[in-house]
Amino acid sequence: MSEKKDSIKRKSRDNENIQMPRFCVGLFVAYWLLIIAFYFLAGDQLHLRRSRGELIMPGAEMGTVELVQGAMVEQRFTVKIQRLSAVSVQWGTYYRPNAGTVTMELWDESAGVRLLSQNYDAAAIPEGGITVLTAEEPLEGLYGAALLLRLRADSLPGAAVSPLMNQTAPAAEGFSLSQNGSSLEGVLCFSASGEDYIWTGLHYWQFAAGFGLMLALALFYVYRRWATGQHSYVVYALIAVKKYRFLIRQLVGRDFKTKYKRSVLGMFWSFLNPLLTMLVQYFVFSTIFKSDIPNFAAYLIIGTVMFNFFTEACGMALTSIIGNAGLITKVYMPKYIYPLTRVMSSVVNLAISLIPMLIVCVGTGVRFHKSAVLMLYFLVCLMIFSLGLGLLLSASMVFFRDTQFLWGVFSMMWMYATPIFYPETILPENFRFILQINPLYHFLKNTRMCILDGLSPEPVIYVQCFLIAAGMLVVGALVFRKSQDRFVLYL
Repeated sequence: MSEKKDSIKRKSRDNENIQMPRFCVGLFVAYWLLIIAFYFLAGDQLHLRRSRGELIMPGAEMGTVELVQGAMVEQRFTVKIQRLSAVSVQWGTYYRPNAGTVTMELWDESAGVRLLSQNYDAAAIPEGGITVLTAEEPLEGLYGAALLLRLRADSLPGAAVSPLMNQTAPAAEGFSLSQNGSSLEGVLCFSASGEDYIWTGLHYWQFAAGFGLMLALALFYVYRRWATGQHSYVVYALIAVKKYRFLIRQLVGRDFKTKYKRSVLGMFWSFLNPLLTMLVQYFVFSTIFKSDIPNFAAYLIIGTVMFNFFTEACGMALTSIIGNAGLITKVYMPKYIYPLTRVMSSVVNLAISLIPMLIVCVGTGVRFHKSAVLMLYFLVCLMIFSLGLGLLLSASMVFFRDTQFLWGVFSMMWMYATPIFYPETILPENFRFILQINPLYHFLKNTRMCILDGLSPEPVIYVQCFLIAAGMLVVGALVFRKSQDRFVLYL
């Protein structure tokens, strides 16, 4: 009976030490601030994406006809694009100077309406050149409609261009090519591009309200358990952080200082390391192997910074339990704090490494858009994923000391399986699945998209990355929690 009373009193004291109402309200307010900020930062990419029904231009095999006055080439086709923005055509010039005006027209054949029309100077079209018929505002309502692309010119014989075609490409349903009214086998070398609506983006606020309601119910449940003295995992975590915050700071500071102990440059190496690594790889892959990646320096340093953090955080977390055996056997504190502090010290290094990354991006002419702020989301996902894997590795290391050697080999394989210094397009099609099952690929690809392309990924990508990170954390935490009571027997 006495032990039960002591337990109740201890829980009561713990409850008094944390301000759960303030925590719940603060978390709920933070959720809505992030929801609003994301809405404005994501921009149009929240509602629209590049259409997956775009028509890709086939390779040119031959010319159709010399497009002189009175000649006409017509390509009938259909598109599965919700917002059609442009149609392009490739031309042959017979390697001679040409003259006259070329006209491209796009018709909605079922309605008999001309949608777009534009003239081009034949003299300005080079061999293999492409002309683009662009809509001022994307055309909607053409999904699956019968469209007609008509090409004509007023050039004289011997000075006219010829639209190119592919004779062996299979004709899709609704596609047909004609020259001066006569049918041709094959398809015109043309493409169509546009955008599709994103359903989740169109219902963004409904999803936000739904998740907000779920969060409110979860917080209310946690609060009710706290108010009645029943602790949940959330409460235990808050109590541990508040109770051991001094020791957490000391451990993080110790790990950070130990890394640069007796080093002349000290923490400045956190600045230099990614920069020097990037310079070496840049020299190798831009001069020796001739990488053709646009803005390769910025592409490379983003990958270097993120992968260096991942390997450092997991590598330090791996030895966090056996490295603190003296403390664990003498002082009680939640054991997960040891790998947590190792990852936190790596986060400090990551924050410093972001400075040279920013310098390289600015120095190489990267134009930052508001979407660049969203790269912080993917960095947080990487941190959560690294913590989850770190918990798993640290628990494995206690029982199986060969884990450290296996991790060295596995991390090297992971590096080559991640497009850090090479473009993902060089992988053969039958090896592309490696990228899809590689969590670091998703974090890295979307970070580069936010910074280099100035675009926000689709909303589903944010959910996907969060689930990957949270899933790894859950797996790591469960394995760690199940095995932590036996750590002292193997230290």
